[in-house]
Amino acid sequence: MASNVLGNGELSFDNKRRTGLPKIQTQKTDDENVVCHDDSATPVKAQTLDELHSLQKKKSAPTTPIKSPHVFGVAVSEEERQKQQLQSISASLASLTRETGPKVVKGDPARQAETPKVQHPVHHHPTPTLNVSDSGLKFTHILYNLSPAELYEQAIKYEKGSFITSSGALATLSGAKTGRSPRDKRVARDETTEDDLWWGKGSPNIEMDEQTFLINGERAVDYLCSLEKVFVNGQFLNWDPNNRIRVRIVSARAYHSLFMHNMCIRPTPEELEDFGTPDFTIYNAGQFPCNRYTHYMTSSTSIDINLARREMVILGTQYAGEMKKGLFGVMHYLMPKRNILSLHSGCNMGKEGDVALFFGLSGTGKTTLSTDHNRYLIGDDEHCWSEHGVSNIEGGCYAKCIDLSREKEPDIWNAIRFGTVLENVVFEDHTREVDYTDKSVTENARAAYPIEYIPNAKIPCVGPHPKNVILLACDAFGVLPPVSKLNLAQTMYHFISGYTALVAGTEDGIKEPTATFSACFGAAFIMLHPTKYAAMQAEKMQKHGATGWLVNTGWSGGSYGSGSRIKLAYTRKIIDAIHSGALLNAEYKKTEVFGLEIPTALKGVPSEILDPANTWPDKKAHKDTLLKLGGLFRKNFEVFTNYKIGTDGNLTEEILAAGPTF
Repeated sequence: MASNVLGNGELSFDNKRRTGLPKIQTQKTDDENVVCHDDSATPVKAQTLDELHSLQKKKSAPTTPIKSPHVFGVAVSEEERQKQQLQSISASLASLTRETGPKVVKGDPARQAETPKVQHPVHHHPTPTLNVSDSGLKFTHILYNLSPAELYEQAIKYEKGSFITSSGALATLSGAKTGRSPRDKRVARDETTEDDLWWGKGSPNIEMDEQTFLINGERAVDYLCSLEKVFVNGQFLNWDPNNRIRVRIVSARAYHSLFMHNMCIRPTPEELEDFGTPDFTIYNAGQFPCNRYTHYMTSSTSIDINLARREMVILGTQYAGEMKKGLFGVMHYLMPKRNILSLHSGCNMGKEGDVALFFGLSGTGKTTLSTDHNRYLIGDDEHCWSEHGVSNIEGGCYAKCIDLSREKEPDIWNAIRFGTVLENVVFEDHTREVDYTDKSVTENARAAYPIEYIPNAKIPCVGPHPKNVILLACDAFGVLPPVSKLNLAQTMYHFISGYTALVAGTEDGIKEPTATFSACFGAAFIMLHPTKYAAMQAEKMQKHGATGWLVNTGWSGGSYGSGSRIKLAYTRKIIDAIHSGALLNAEYKKTEVFGLEIPTALKGVPSEILDPANTWPDKKAHKDTLLKLGGLFRKNFEVFTNYKIGTDGNLTEEILAAGPTF
């Protein structure tokens, strides 16, 4: 049965085919919108699936300069620029006993169509072949400044323990070491550092000789050169453009490359155009152990810094924090050489441009109090104070995330997304939702993310000179006031002391608090004697009119076990009064033993808690505990008394006089 052709372009079944099926015809109409849109296109120019997949990704290189650099007025081609870049990286990877590094090529070896051809130079004279080995015949593929997406792919494909979590962050494992190894950190003692660095009792700088450094460096570089591919980052430290440091990080893991991508300052393509030779290089061969029988070694882990060579070598630990804190130590050496103070502190800025520095050891509330939605975050951990003002050293944050919750730390919670490295966390197998309460791997689970992930971050991370310097202490002895105004000498004394008190375990009942002191609130990272940093800070505070404050976030009305912790709401009122300047106009009185100036009244804070002596029901117990803590301060400070500042030592005596007297 045949049907007539219908109008309006409808289908018409005129005749049946021999198969018995009707033949379908269409009739074009003037109204083009009635028919389906023609989405046909020119066929792709690909003969294989690999070629098709190659079209999926744009041929771009985010680290390739937009403009070709010029040498002596002559334009350098892109090919020549890349050649120079690879030669620079090859020179960095040169084994210490050989003049040249490995043959390096750019790109993932898995994507190489064929092995690059080698053009051997013509030698007119015979060359010795004693240094030739199998490693010299191998290509090392350089994965240079990969994007987070590319590093995700590398980590998930090649590194066991790498997963994408439900928030989009990359979960990784750092191996057996889930924290820093300060006892395995070494600094080469040579002509450069002999007189500059702080050596001896109390110092974090454990010495090694240059020969041992070269042995460990040789081991690390040879290991990296033996790999088919290595990751190379070219980045900056210090947001102050006048004093930034160029760093090169060579590592074997995508996890380490992504971590440093987040933690250092990320150059623009234009900035990389003039990147040149790095000021400092890290060789992270953490998957390979050091030789325990090498001189100065105490384990299979060694983190070595050579300030003369501007190099850092990592063996036997894959914990990424070693790179971050290692570079912080380097900045503690390099910046004071330029009369720039390096600081282990948080930093924020009010809307009127008033900057505050926050110092405090773990558990004092530094992160909580420096994170303020009414103020801009300049940085959470490492800063410089120069003649231009303050600047963040880093380009990211490295936050503890054990027991993290959206309610308590919303900024950190929201920053854990695509691009963030989640280190040593536990997650649900199916949903990939992270359980931040699970400490099965470690209590030191952390998140590393770019500072731009914090909504109120100030970009660029720089600010004017600080108005307030806030020293935080969690005093579990319960005798320090909630807030004290410090003079310059007292600021130096408490800055050098770096005090807080830890609460001991309570399995067998209540234990006494334990006093902890960390010079400059970061003893593990400083290079020079603490009094040098303190003197620089006092000079800058005096020059720019900054005020020092000691804020106790610990106990009141008694020690831990009998008193109670000062309410966070009260501490926030205190911090707000410091920012606004209200505390400067308060009436003050002086405490005994420590001689601290404390306000008699502060809006929003009960007056009775401002003086700890008022809150203790047992006055004798208060005095005894106060004297005990004063004695602990004195004993800790003994290690610094032999160091004289200036020719006459008057400044040293002034600092000592600012401590407890009894």
